[in-house]
Amino acid sequence: MVREGEVRIPSGCAIAAVISREGKGITGDVIYNSMKPMHDRSNGLGGGFAAYGIYPEYKDFYAFHIFFDDRTSRKECEAYLKERFEVVKGELIPTRKIPEITDEPVIYRYFLSPLRSMVESEQVDEKEFAARSVVKINTEMNGAYVFSSGKNMGCFKAVGYPEDVGLFYRLEEYEGYSWTAHGRYPTNTPGWWGGAHPFSLLDNSIVHNGEISSYDANRRFIEMFGYKCTLQTDTEVITYILDYLIRRQGLTLEEAASVIAAPFWSTINAKPEKEKERLTYLRTVFPSLLITGPFSIVYGWNGGLMALNDRLKLRSMVTAQKDDKVYIASEEAAIRVMEPDAEDLYAPAGGEPVIVTVKEGKF
Repeated sequence: MVREGEVRIPSGCAIAAVISREGKGITGDVIYNSMKPMHDRSNGLGGGFAAYGIYPEYKDFYAFHIFFDDRTSRKECEAYLKERFEVVKGELIPTRKIPEITDEPVIYRYFLSPLRSMVESEQVDEKEFAARSVVKINTEMNGAYVFSSGKNMGCFKAVGYPEDVGLFYRLEEYEGYSWTAHGRYPTNTPGWWGGAHPFSLLDNSIVHNGEISSYDANRRFIEMFGYKCTLQTDTEVITYILDYLIRRQGLTLEEAASVIAAPFWSTINAKPEKEKERLTYLRTVFPSLLITGPFSIVYGWNGGLMALNDRLKLRSMVTAQKDDKVYIASEEAAIRVMEPDAEDLYAPAGGEPVIVTVKEGKF
């Protein structure tokens, strides 16, 4: 007889998220404890979190979280950063030693302000300058990986189960208005620190349950615009696609969702004329950014979260709310850990974005 735990879980990987629409602080233990009932969705090869609103004293500076292999790679990277940014502060990210997390790299964070002269010399805006700096480090500096680069937010990830990763990074000491979490069950890519979720660029972050069968087509298209997929897992490309569509192309969140989880042509043709025209335009202009394969994702940015399933809903995802908070997870059990009295439990349809924003002026 085959017992639970003796076979691969085909719908493995766990995601969870919580956001306060009033911008109220939520401590990190809330999110990492929510991952405990979904323990068996992971296999210990990756766990991580993204947190928004955690650096209010440095909210105007880019917070680069970087893995280093050794002191030499750190010195080389720091020299590059000092050429392009004012380094306001650089320090080791606080961690605690626990037996479940091993082989940790050197983990630093830097609070940075782009040098105006450098930004002007490249004739780009500040965000593009910061994004190019991240790509440069991750593609050309051996032993250095920028895994978080937004303002007033940060990603924390490692090889391990997510609840252990949360303890390792002492996340109970942080307060943010929004958190996302991921427990990894890699099926065709390696388990390593840089390959754990979330994946992030600027203040964009993605946690993902599923597999991307369109990865090569998506990657080839997005790399034409300066992005580079270097972290050995398919999820990374989703982050760059959404950054490209929203920041660089100016699409709304709903429009971006209609690109990556595009409705079938038969569905589009049945829509009212104005909506049909809009959806036809998006499918025609961005065909290479349709993501195929099973997925559920939570996309985070400064001020909100978006939950989205693939258009066939081949991965589970539920939402709920209580008072000013909205909860998202692969399973209801995770939501009940965060809020036992959560209400309005809802399973979004395939391709239906659930978008939650913090009230203006609250973050």
